[in-house]
Amino acid sequence: MSPRTRRSAEELVRDVHAAVLEETAEVGVGRLTMDGIGRRAGAARTTLYRRWSDPVEVLLDALYHAHPVEEPAPGADDLRGDLVAALRLMVAWMLSPAGRAVAAVLTDPARTPEVSRALFERVFSRRGGSFTSTVLHHYAARGHFPAERITPVVTDIGEALVTKRVMDTGAPPDDAYLTEIVDQAILPALAPVRAAGVDVGDGRSSHS
Repeated sequence: MSPRTRRSAEELVRDVHAAVLEETAEVGVGRLTMDGIGRRAGAARTTLYRRWSDPVEVLLDALYHAHPVEEPAPGADDLRGDLVAALRLMVAWMLSPAGRAVAAVLTDPARTPEVSRALFERVFSRRGGSFTSTVLHHYAARGHFPAERITPVVTDIGEALVTKRVMDTGAPPDDAYLTEIVDQAILPALAPVRAAGVDVGDGRSSHS
């Protein structure tokens, strides 16, 4: 019996998760197979089928466990810093095996709508939604601003600008740029909405 067959259940799952992320990044989700995952993990396909029904299930399980979760300050006393940290977490994730696997899924022409939907519903939504969403809801729940201001557009701002920066430059943004995203886009979007007819350029609050 080889040493590979004596792995604990936890070690096997860890190796399979690592293998499916690597396999997806290389071949895409459309060509993902249990045989390919098993070869990378050093496990028989029959072993994989005892835990997962198909290769996409293996991938979703791996992505769920690899997806980072934001940890805002318990005292909710540093919104700006927590938002920058959330975007920094996103950048680190994009460079990780999980981030590269997700990029391969989203750019694979062979992916199905069901795979994309499962990715958002079973991974992203269950792990806090978009990056910055957890932080924003944490601060809204503690009275820093009304929860109604956390719209889908507001929660997407950070991710969209980070992704655009990567696409435009081929490199992840640095902390200075992440801070600019927070200062120039996310925080202003949380400001009070002005009443109709008020000049948005006058610098006055609609409640003044």
